[in-house]
Amino acid sequence: MVHPATRSAPSTVSLLLAAHPLPSVAVTGLATLLAVTAGAPARTAVLVAAAVLVGQLSVGWCNDWLDADRDVAAGRADKPVATGRVTRDAVRAAALVALVATVPLSAALGWRAGLAHLGFVASAWSYDVRLKSTVWSWAPYAVSFGLLPDVVSLALPGHPAAAWWAVVAGALLGVGAHLVNVLPDLDDDRATGVRGMPHRLGRNGSGVLACAVLVAAAAVVAFGPAGSPGTGGWVVLGVALVGGLVAVVSGGRGGRRVVPLVATAAVAVAVVVLLVASGSHLS
Repeated sequence: MVHPATRSAPSTVSLLLAAHPLPSVAVTGLATLLAVTAGAPARTAVLVAAAVLVGQLSVGWCNDWLDADRDVAAGRADKPVATGRVTRDAVRAAALVALVATVPLSAALGWRAGLAHLGFVASAWSYDVRLKSTVWSWAPYAVSFGLLPDVVSLALPGHPAAAWWAVVAGALLGVGAHLVNVLPDLDDDRATGVRGMPHRLGRNGSGVLACAVLVAAAAVVAFGPAGSPGTGGWVVLGVALVGGLVAVVSGGRGGRRVVPLVATAAVAVAVVVLLVASGSHLS
């Protein structure tokens, strides 16, 4: 196995892969769509996208920088640092540069939204730096995703605070995302000393909790805004309930891991769809 310090010149592709591009793009896309559906001016929507993307890249690079030794020990072939395709020093430098760049990009949103976004990023970094291996591993996800609606809302003209239901749903979505994200790596994490909340609950316990909080998030988004959820809202809420049931039943019967994981991910997608569709009621 190649140690992460054995190479000196990273490729651009490997460096980008070390930034966890899919989660980074997903969170950025959610923030941008919320801004658009909330009626943000084009300039504001672009600034939201830029600030959130750079902040997320800093978090992804921070994760691979701090987890390099664990990833090598676990033989993570999907991690560029662990396979030597990019150095740990390069990823650390990228994380710090992106973190610094996040400050002026956040400030461009206005001081209210900027502080909310810096809180979002600081909370995410706290997961990588310390809380990942504690019973509080869920807290940074709850705080960060709970702040995301405020990042968007406070950047709007008039700087309104986000509606309570958006904040609650965001926090629940964050906890669900944490559980879903960790499930595939539970065994590798345990082997390298990571003992976050999902590792203490176990695979089945984490799967059931993930479904519960995600279905709760869907219900909050469906019924939180004033008025009826509408036909589309009922359909998406139904998808969330069915997905949650499938995940719990398949996981409880010891079925293939992919079934409960995909079903739980489907519930998360349903929550995101509801949240974006409710963007016009964000504040």
